Amino acid sequence: QVQLVESGGGLVQVGGSLRLSCAASGRTFSMYDVGWFRQAPGKEREFVAAKRWSGGSTYYARSVKGRFTISRDNAKNTVYLQMNSLKPEDTAVYYCAASFSVATMTSDGSYDYWGQGTQVTVSS
Repeated sequence: QVQLVESGGGLVQVGGSLRLSCAASGRTFSMYDVGWFRQAPGKEREFVAAKRWSGGSTYYARSVKGRFTISRDNAKNTVYLQMNSLKPEDTAVYYCAASFSVATMTSDGSYDYWGQGTQVTVSS
C-alpha cells in the first residue's frame, strides 16, 4: 500500500514558477513508476508528466514539454514537478500517482495510487 500527499500548490503570476512535491509512504516506493496529472474545472483529468523507476525514462505532455520537469528523490520517497513559465491554462488541481510497473505511463487508468491533489492557479 502506498499513500501519496501532494504539496506546493498556490497562486502564481503568468511566467512564474512553482515546485510541487509528492511525499510517499511505503518502503518499496522507489520501485514504483510515478506520474503527475491535472484536472481543470469542467475538464477531464489529463496527463502531465511521468517517470519510470527503472531506467528513469521520462514522459511529458506536449503542452508542458520544455517548461515542466519531473524528478524523484528515492531517499526521501518524494517526487517533484518543477513548473516554469506558467500559463493561465496550467491552472488546475494537480495529482500525483504511482503504481508498480505501469503499462501506459500517460493513462490515468494505469495507476493504482493517487494523492488528494493540490491547487495551482496562474493569474494573468
